[in-house]
Amino acid sequence: MNKHIFDLEFFMFKKLALGVALLSVCSLAQATNTYNLGSSRVVGSEQVYTLDPNGTTTLEYVAAEYHLGLSNMIEANPEVDPIVPSKGAKLVIPTRLILPDTVHKGIIINSAEMRLFYYHDNVVEVYPIGIGQLGKGTPLSWVTKVERKKKDPTWTPTAAMRAEYAAEGEYLPPVVPAGPDNPMGLYAMYVGKLFAIHGTNAEFGIGLRVSHGCVRLRNEDNETLFYKVPVGTRVEFINEPIKFSEEPNGNLYIEVHQPLSRSQSEFDNLDTDVPFSFTQAQLNFFRDPRINQDILSRALHDRTGRPVLLNPAEF
Repeated sequence: MNKHIFDLEFFMFKKLALGVALLSVCSLAQATNTYNLGSSRVVGSEQVYTLDPNGTTTLEYVAAEYHLGLSNMIEANPEVDPIVPSKGAKLVIPTRLILPDTVHKGIIINSAEMRLFYYHDNVVEVYPIGIGQLGKGTPLSWVTKVERKKKDPTWTPTAAMRAEYAAEGEYLPPVVPAGPDNPMGLYAMYVGKLFAIHGTNAEFGIGLRVSHGCVRLRNEDNETLFYKVPVGTRVEFINEPIKFSEEPNGNLYIEVHQPLSRSQSEFDNLDTDVPFSFTQAQLNFFRDPRINQDILSRALHDRTGRPVLLNPAEF
């Protein structure tokens, strides 16, 4: 499976998604992924989902049921076709993860893993998101706050957006009225002056680069978050495809996601993994003598988005 699938722009993915949209709408979502905060940054546990041997379930359907993005499922199940998976196949549900090494306050948006973390009352709620297309990027390093909230937002597409849609044979009005057909969904939280966290009228795009820069959530998740997050809440955007942690018991973990394409050439070169830009902190961590370097190399190569133990007891 092409590892760049979560880089696909909206119009490209829309054609891919026509066959799964109806399944996505009727997905029976479970409770939000909520974890208690403690001394460990590795939270949650993985599950296994067995596809109905007589059904037509897609990865998007399963992702929505477990409050994950499509990219999370594709990374964790690289051999599975996301549109027509093998009937009866067993899927890894990647609901075990490393919390970002950031302040545990307010909202943290990690674009690289397509997740939003909301910290409050000694818990963290984790939501899957869709982010901006290449060239229309969601901020990657920014601290701001929720400036205001709006129920039933309207959408005013720019002239460039209207021209882009027209080139694809879709003609937008100057203002799209509030309602279920509005690309912003039914609830919006405006962060900074130019961006918003909002719902969508295309839920199959969660976990992909599909927006014009804003952060999209599935409508049920967006409504839940809208009513919990107060105006003034801190919001931090980060771009960390690699997360690592030394746990209180001495275990060393790494979680590796496919980096976002940074240029058109990287976007176009679908047969080559996007290279990492390692931080000094990561390089220092990689040199830890307790780490099994073979396991580390496989984790950096496979990019499954799942926590990997780097110093198993037998090493």
